Amino acid sequence: MCKDHSMASLGFTDEKVPIGAHICQIFSNHNERIDALLKFLLSGLQAGERTTCFSDMIDEETLRKFFSSQNISYDERKQNKAIALAGTKEVYFQENVFDPDRMLNTLSTYHQESLDLGFPAVRVIGEMMPEIRGISGGDRLFEYESRLTMLLRDNPVTTLCQYDANVFSGAAIMDVLKVHPLIIVKGQLVHNPFCLLSDDFLKAH
Repeated sequence: MCKDHSMASLGFTDEKVPIGAHICQIFSNHNERIDALLKFLLSGLQAGERTTCFSDMIDEETLRKFFSSQNISYDERKQNKAIALAGTKEVYFQENVFDPDRMLNTLSTYHQESLDLGFPAVRVIGEMMPEIRGISGGDRLFEYESRLTMLLRDNPVTTLCQYDANVFSGAAIMDVLKVHPLIIVKGQLVHNPFCLLSDDFLKAH
């Protein structure tokens, strides 16, 4: 049977998503977050995809041990540019500013660079930190998420955004839902009925 290169496994759900999907996981405990993160990265590596993680909640040694248990050398994959780890604040809050234009350009460049390196597909997982509320430009978070959905149509990076329900308000979580076409609910992939079309969301904000 031919492998479907237009679909991607997330690693922690049975369902597959189109490559370039924009997905949100709202988690409520640390183990849930880490389990999804590790399996998402592992699934990408097993599919030959280039994978990147933006997180301040995990370190290279944890990744090294986990991938070793799956007979994968983290250091070898890192050297081959198949996997990278960067801190959330380092990526999103450069110079203590959140700049959607810079982030979108970074992802577009990363996608093209990955294709040039010969990777068949690309995936990114990133956790948003509550500190964004006090960062210059932080009020543009949902503008960024909405524009990201549009960017991924032409730059199909399978993107999983993690939000901690314990540190974001109910109102913020509702806005999160409005800008993600797919959500993870208790480990299950759901087509989000609350999501607004990017143009509609941006016009309203």
